[in-house]
Amino acid sequence: MYDMNGKVALVTGAGAGIGSSSALTFARAGARVVVADISPEGGGETVELIREAGGEAIFVHVDVAQADLVEAMIRTTVGTFGRLDYAHNNAGIESPMAKLADGSEEDFDRVLAVNLKGVWLCLKYEIPVMVQQGGGAIVNTASIVSLLAQPDMACYVASKHGVAGLTRAAAIEYAEAGIRVNAVCPAIVKTPMLERFTKGDPKITEELSANYPLKRLIEPQEVADAVAWLCSDRASYLNGHALVIDGGFSVV
Repeated sequence: MYDMNGKVALVTGAGAGIGSSSALTFARAGARVVVADISPEGGGETVELIREAGGEAIFVHVDVAQADLVEAMIRTTVGTFGRLDYAHNNAGIESPMAKLADGSEEDFDRVLAVNLKGVWLCLKYEIPVMVQQGGGAIVNTASIVSLLAQPDMACYVASKHGVAGLTRAAAIEYAEAGIRVNAVCPAIVKTPMLERFTKGDPKITEELSANYPLKRLIEPQEVADAVAWLCSDRASYLNGHALVIDGGFSVV
C-alpha cells in the first residue's frame, strides 16, 4: 500500500463503482478524502465506508457539468483540508445506444457536458490549487474507447477521446509546475453503468466477458489500484499517459 498520510484526495463520481473504490483506496493509504458525487445517497454511503475503515472523508454534492458547483467543490476541499494533492476526475455518464445519425442533439450535449466539459472544469479549478502549493497528481477516467471506437456509441466515444486529449494537453502545460496528469482507460467494468446496460441479465455479462482474453470483466478495485499507483510517487515519471486496463482486449 502507498503512503499517502497527510495528503488530500478528491474523487468525483465517488458514490459508486470505480469512484467509490478509488475513494476507499486513497483512504486506506492514509489520505483524507473528498467524496464528490451528484447523488447524496451514494456519496454518503462511500463516506460511511471510509469512516468505518478508520479514514477521514467528507461528502460534497456536485454536478461536474456546472462550473459554479465545481468551483465550490474545490473551495470546500481547500477550506476543509487546506490543500489538494490528488484528484481523480471520474464522474461520467453513458450515452444511449444509437448509430451516429440516429442520436439526438440533446443526448450529445449532455454526454459531452458531463464526460468532457466536466473533466475540463475539474482540471480548471484543481490545477491552480496545485500550482500554488507546488505540485500534485491528477488522474482522469477515460476509457478504452478513448483509443478506439465501438459502434452505436458515437457520443460516448467522442467524449472519451476528448478526455484523453485534455489529459495530454494538461500534462505538458503543467509539468514544470510539478503536476502530473494521466488517464486510466478501462474496458467494461462491473459497475452500475454496466447493470443499466445489461438490465441485470447475467447472460449478457457472460457474452461480454467471452470477448476478453481473460474471460472476465474488470473489477472496480482493479481500476482504483491503478489510479492510486498513478498518483503515488512510485509513478513519479509517468505524465500524459493513457493507461489501458482491458485484459488484452485492444491487442486481439
